[in-house]
Amino acid sequence: MFRTVATRPLSTVLLAGSLLAAPAVSAPAGAAPAAPLGVTRASFGTMPDGQPVEILILHNAHGVAVRFITYGGIITAIETPDRTGHVDDIVLGFPDLQGYVVDSAQGGLFFGAMIGRYANRIAHGTFTLDGQTYHVPVTAPPNALHGGTKGFDKHLWHVDGTASDAHSASATLSMTSPDGDQGFPGTLKVAVTYTLDDRDQLSLHYTATTDRPTVLNLTNHSYFNLGGEGSGTVENQILQINADRYTPTDPTSIPTGELAPVAGTPLDFRKPTRVGDHLRDSYPQLMFARGYDQNWVVNGPSGGTPRLAAHILDPKTGRTMEVLTSQPGLQVYTSNSLTGAYAGVSHRAYRQTDAIAFEAEHYPDSPNHPSFPTTTLNPGQTFDYTTVFRFGVQAGAPR
Repeated sequence: MFRTVATRPLSTVLLAGSLLAAPAVSAPAGAAPAAPLGVTRASFGTMPDGQPVEILILHNAHGVAVRFITYGGIITAIETPDRTGHVDDIVLGFPDLQGYVVDSAQGGLFFGAMIGRYANRIAHGTFTLDGQTYHVPVTAPPNALHGGTKGFDKHLWHVDGTASDAHSASATLSMTSPDGDQGFPGTLKVAVTYTLDDRDQLSLHYTATTDRPTVLNLTNHSYFNLGGEGSGTVENQILQINADRYTPTDPTSIPTGELAPVAGTPLDFRKPTRVGDHLRDSYPQLMFARGYDQNWVVNGPSGGTPRLAAHILDPKTGRTMEVLTSQPGLQVYTSNSLTGAYAGVSHRAYRQTDAIAFEAEHYPDSPNHPSFPTTTLNPGQTFDYTTVFRFGVQAGAPR
């Protein structure tokens, strides 16, 4: 069941041998003075049909800024300082609207986008709900991926409002998905609130309601590289995932239904591990996906206060990021489909392993696996989940 949960203070969970025990510096010495917490709005161009697109910028006094647009709810940039105070953008993206409307769509990239109605895959684009079968367009043959041919990443969202105070700045985007949109039943009203606070945390709070039973799985698809956008491979970055199990898949990335232990596999990131250590192992799950693209079963109960899902460190810059979520799963993806066909803000071509995505969500193909946490949303219920990206810096010399 989906539950409505109240916003509560986050608590950091420390793992045995975790990188999280390392001291962090919120505002490194030498960081340039920055504006206090606030929200800025500006134009980001127009759609082919003439509709205007806005960019919203959340910023704090530590040099952290988050930029996102009303088209697709796309996060176009996240700027954070390294251990010397130098600020870089740490997500992949394009410099203009054309890159998102044309290049990202043609390449199936989903850079920074809000994903819905159903993030991840639905087998053969087909599911049954209350005895009725529904069909979603197949976009990653033989399966549906990320909500069909026109998912939430390709819609204009509405700015419901912005707010700021002494400790946080936020903006809420919303949209209505009509009954039958991409084959999904029910008129769905969905909102996402982006909040940046004075603890250098970016929070994404998702809510949704429906007038008919439907299935729903929302996430954000940002591609992170703590070394900086365009800096090359993330293979030397150190990753830890708070999960004892994962959901193995068949060769088409559809779960088998098993919740398998990560122990003894290349998917064991329970201790800090270099991303590239096992990336090229001849392990079937890695070869199916051409890298990491699996769903980890996050330890601890879902649906309440966000708990730790992952931690990543770039030894060279000292940048760190923790991912906390109330979702049951975390899809970790090493940008396996990037081929060099597209270049980003840095004018450098993006290639495989140039970033890593952390898609906090329900498990893939859940509507076809009754044993998985349900993705059914009924009238009178509220879909209510939060994912937090907490940015920091580890002190010490570059490695």
